[in-house]
Amino acid sequence: MTSTDAPTPSQPPADPAASAPRPPRPVHRPTDRTHHGDTVSDPFEWLRVKEDPEVIEHLEAENAFADARTAHLSGLRTELVSEFVGHTQETDQSVPVRRGDWWYLTRTTEGEDYPRHTRVAETPELPRGAGGVPAVEPGVLLPGEQVILDAQSLAEGQEFFSLGGMRPSPSQALLAFSTDVRGDERFDVVVTDLRRGSSGGERGAGGEVIDEAVRGAGYGLAFSTDEQWLFYARVDDAWRQHQIWRHRLGTDAQEDQLVLEETDERFSIGFGTSRDGSTLIIEAASTTTSEGWLLDLSDPTSAPRSAGGRRPGIEYSLEPAGDHLLVVHNDGAPGFALATAPLEDPGSWTTILEAADGERLESVDAFAGFAALELRSGGLAAVRVIPRRGAASAGTGLNAETGAGADVDAETAAHAWAVEDAWDVSHGGELDTVFLQANHQFDEQLLRYQLTSLLTPSTIAQVDVRTREHEVLRRTPVPGYDPELYVEKRLWARAADGTAIPISLAARREVAPDATNPGYLYGYGSYEASMDPSFVPTRLSLLDRGVVVAVAHVRGGGEMGRPWYEHGKLLEKRNTFTDFVDCAAHLVDAGWVAPDRLSAEGRSAGGLLMGAIANLAPERFRAIIAGVPFVDALTTILDPSLPLTVGEWEEWGDPLHDPEVYAYMKSYSPYENVREVEYPAIFASTSLNDTRVFFVEPAKWVARLRETVTSDQDERPIVFRCEMVAGHGGRSGRYAKWEQRADELAWLLDQIGATARI
Repeated sequence: MTSTDAPTPSQPPADPAASAPRPPRPVHRPTDRTHHGDTVSDPFEWLRVKEDPEVIEHLEAENAFADARTAHLSGLRTELVSEFVGHTQETDQSVPVRRGDWWYLTRTTEGEDYPRHTRVAETPELPRGAGGVPAVEPGVLLPGEQVILDAQSLAEGQEFFSLGGMRPSPSQALLAFSTDVRGDERFDVVVTDLRRGSSGGERGAGGEVIDEAVRGAGYGLAFSTDEQWLFYARVDDAWRQHQIWRHRLGTDAQEDQLVLEETDERFSIGFGTSRDGSTLIIEAASTTTSEGWLLDLSDPTSAPRSAGGRRPGIEYSLEPAGDHLLVVHNDGAPGFALATAPLEDPGSWTTILEAADGERLESVDAFAGFAALELRSGGLAAVRVIPRRGAASAGTGLNAETGAGADVDAETAAHAWAVEDAWDVSHGGELDTVFLQANHQFDEQLLRYQLTSLLTPSTIAQVDVRTREHEVLRRTPVPGYDPELYVEKRLWARAADGTAIPISLAARREVAPDATNPGYLYGYGSYEASMDPSFVPTRLSLLDRGVVVAVAHVRGGGEMGRPWYEHGKLLEKRNTFTDFVDCAAHLVDAGWVAPDRLSAEGRSAGGLLMGAIANLAPERFRAIIAGVPFVDALTTILDPSLPLTVGEWEEWGDPLHDPEVYAYMKSYSPYENVREVEYPAIFASTSLNDTRVFFVEPAKWVARLRETVTSDQDERPIVFRCEMVAGHGGRSGRYAKWEQRADELAWLLDQIGATARI
């Protein structure tokens, strides 16, 4: 089939009585803003106020228009949902994870949206599978297996539900978990006693509820060693996680104690615990700078102590390694370095390994006999194992009185690691992504990791660090999927400045690069986030309709190391957009995609990318999905009262105080630059309660697009959906998410003429 023979998108019925209504057109109510001598009149800023009944009426009208404009796709949507379900083993379970004397796992059940979290005690009688892990059957509980949290029951009667976190106590007797039923990522915390049956006070709790005082918390939960205290975070009005608190179980939350507050609005704060549970590790971070603290969990009311201070431009993370610390930092090391530090002087770093050219060290996990270093190399995520020479000297924890405990000097700590004997975990695939999985046992010799690629379903494996022997514990079953039907490969596009941009590509094996194929290109390109090749089951519905699926690893992400990020932010942000357009051009020039059948998708900051490329090169794309898109970037980043804005100035620049940044952002912000030319068809989506990207951004953008572009909007519709009860991630529950995805992909396939399976 040639591109000129490609099927045309389905059109609404010709009968005027049955045709889709015209899209809603919000009235102009101009609001002026002036910065750096530049006055901008915005006709749609009034749509920001979600308490305004007219705003809600407009959003509901948009949803009604989207329903009508896509009504002819109902059969395809149903078909896609059926395919998504068909490629999912609905009654399934995770690989059990060891914590002390218990194995924890997650079980899903056919027909249910949410999983059940269970555990079973370690005993010699447990049936064993690969790697000595308990052998578990889908839908069949092991003898003595205990349901500790039933998310399906917790979600009953809720329009939205999200589990924010779950943390067993050190003795495994208690369980803390947090839930969000609004979609605003503010969580209510529940603590249960797993030694006692549920009192019925909290549906879905596997033990007796003993505390539910903490409300509106942020991310993160940790118990003190004595299990009397629970640590949690709070967010401010700008939805910045800015405080760490401790709550004494059984008391009123009004009595909770502030542990640490981050007053610099550029920084957000979070925490975790060391592998042995002895230490709370707190980190405050902006885009370019961080600071870490350590708190002895056996002395939970003590003050955290800084472990390296705060220096502009220096980022570091801390990992207790028994009798000393491991630190990943960028002090004098652009690709980051691995260092050791004494417990009594955690800011004194001795570098033992620096990233090679093209590498970026990201984080480290320490064990009694080795360390596992996560890094990026050659554009892919990888894991490097570093043996420990003196495993017997590993020691444990911080001393409650001195804060130093079984410490060693800097020279001894540095010598403990045999960096010359380091080796990488690898399976040899061109697009293999390898990263660490849950490894909770400090004295473990088996390192668990995950392997995936565009065509490799999530595979949990482990390697014996003594013998380097690998064993696959489980590959996620994908019913109806035969990997031999497909191919994947790495391509390289060439940017205008000569930079080689990696592209990950997958297609059906019979699809040839003959310039006739429909295509789908995904991108993100911000915050140093890497869009690694990974298996997404819903993409099979694209591949099986002959669509070439590709991911553009553009600058602004972290795929190729820290310079890759630095050359795609601030006053070099345009590289992100031009890189994506150059990748699109390469797919067409190499014959993989027909020039009139290429689609694109990006979400959140990737939605900004979609808006920018629609303005920059609208002729390159037939259709675009922009999910929760950050398309009114300049307006948002000018307002420090909005969620996350001040912290974002290190990513985008500060247009409020810097006229050069203002002019630069105004030159690419999608809402500011819609042109009177033909545009791709556009499907924008958002949620009313999104705290990361407000619903008003796509609402305004879509309104401006419709009244500006010259393309035939019957042929190339501009569709906008707003979930009225949801947050940044859209609908909750796997069936609802499948329906939401089918809605988007049915529209996309229709626009690029690929509705029929090959």
